[in-house]
Amino acid sequence: MKLAALQMQSVAGDVTANLARIRQAALEAAAAGATLLITPELSLTGYGAGEAIRKLAEPEDGEQADRLAAISDETGIGIVAGFAERHGEAIYNSALYVDGLGARTVYRKSHLYGPYERGLFVPEEPKAQVINHRGTTVGLLICYDVEFPENVRRLALAGAEVIAVPTALPKSDHDELIARKMIPVRAFENQVFVAYVNHCGADALFSYAGLSVIAAPDGSLLAEGGATGEKLLIAKIDTGDYVESAAANSYLADLRS
Repeated sequence: MKLAALQMQSVAGDVTANLARIRQAALEAAAAGATLLITPELSLTGYGAGEAIRKLAEPEDGEQADRLAAISDETGIGIVAGFAERHGEAIYNSALYVDGLGARTVYRKSHLYGPYERGLFVPEEPKAQVINHRGTTVGLLICYDVEFPENVRRLALAGAEVIAVPTALPKSDHDELIARKMIPVRAFENQVFVAYVNHCGADALFSYAGLSVIAAPDGSLLAEGGATGEKLLIAKIDTGDYVESAAANSYLADLRS
């Protein structure tokens, strides 16, 4: 399969503008032969929408999800997008997978980062959320979740071949370490592909690091975004290309617990 990842500058609080940008990227990704597009954490609302997120939060069968599914159906490409999910009285930092107008899968972030997220969202219990995307097993995490090796290992043990990670990594003195070193290590130590898909630019609350990557099981980078500017990353995902790497680095087979 071909995988697409949109390093995106969301408009905080403007769901319509963000869906339009995702649609444009979906058209471009489908034209390039990709079957799955991943967008950043809270890409529908914008990560830095602040208290407006409470009003913008919708259930997985709400209007925002319906519009995302319609884009998927129109373009013929599956989409993973971050959104604010309302479930009863709770609001979750979630990622929604759609593939056309059929079934939907939601993953809720388990490790909330900092007072901003903890003030808006409820954490979910950690779990191995995997989907079968047209024959490829894809695991879902969100941002800070991937920085805990246990979360990636859990997905790898559940059979994930690709791990999709919508993120909102801010600019910091360690942003490049996370994106360019930690993410390839997560891929290598589990012999999986990891797509780490970030925002770029800034909103009223945060400045984002960009630096999106698609890492291969051998730790190499198949595609990467810069520190600034939007970019649509495209990478070929073929586990057959990494058989020798899996044989030489048999962490999962040798794991004792």
